[in-house]
Amino acid sequence: MSRKADQNQRERTRVSFEFFPPKTPEMEQTLWRSIRRLEPLAPEFVSVTYGAGGSTRERTHATVKRILDETTLEPVAHLTCVGASRAEVDDVIRGYWNAGIRHIVALRGDMPELGAPYQPHPDGYQSTPELIAGIRKIGDFDVIVSAYPEKHPESTSMEADIELLKRKIDAGATRAITQFVFDTEKHVRFLEKVRGAGISVPIVPGIMPTTNFKGTRRMAARCGASIPSWLENYYIGLDDELETRKLIAAYVATEQVNRLRGYGFDRFHFYTLNQADLTFAICHVLGLRPQAALTPAEPA
Repeated sequence: MSRKADQNQRERTRVSFEFFPPKTPEMEQTLWRSIRRLEPLAPEFVSVTYGAGGSTRERTHATVKRILDETTLEPVAHLTCVGASRAEVDDVIRGYWNAGIRHIVALRGDMPELGAPYQPHPDGYQSTPELIAGIRKIGDFDVIVSAYPEKHPESTSMEADIELLKRKIDAGATRAITQFVFDTEKHVRFLEKVRGAGISVPIVPGIMPTTNFKGTRRMAARCGASIPSWLENYYIGLDDELETRKLIAAYVATEQVNRLRGYGFDRFHFYTLNQADLTFAICHVLGLRPQAALTPAEPA
């Protein structure tokens, strides 16, 4: 690639970051250090997750509102339809709109009991497309949805999964973020299938920097993501070598993004796990640089 082409690719690259709401004062400090560390990179948006069964609803709302009030960032709230009536979910949606939030990640969500089969609330939204339609009735939100290059673990087939994604788009979703996938070719094949199904919205690869390989393997098992043998081999014998694991994680994520850029992807969503330094380093290598004077000055 020529120097000019490489520069153009770097200039086209857009990123977004995902955080989760804190459970303790210490975790809150870590979260806000991470937000402030990544804020100067001027991401397209930052999202805040929603716990299983809506268990973090109030903390998610508070975190999103604080990001809106105290930073230059564009916050995106996760929202699920598990364990709540339609009226309760609508109240949350209206609360976001009234607070000035204009972007939502709409998800079906997981049951509070780990591994339990999905059971819709009898008076609630029965599916993600229904939830999206409900969101759009309340306000002109930008609605983001999930996508699964390796198929959702509860889907009967990849074709059924893509058909559900199409229904989400038809209901009003504007883009999709993928579950993390370590095999780049699976991202590419998935995009081909999605485009073949007539879905034209942006498909944004989800990137998971992996310092805690055992934890990543557990998450992968729950969401149906595969762990390539080459990745597992990288981490063998490094249980007590955190700094080495960080270097490997940065290398793997940077290589994956660069390969995806070679296939034409230009947007990437980083699952930060509230740990900013690794994501910052990866973005730096990818060509993103801090923007000066992003945060408004404190009032006199």
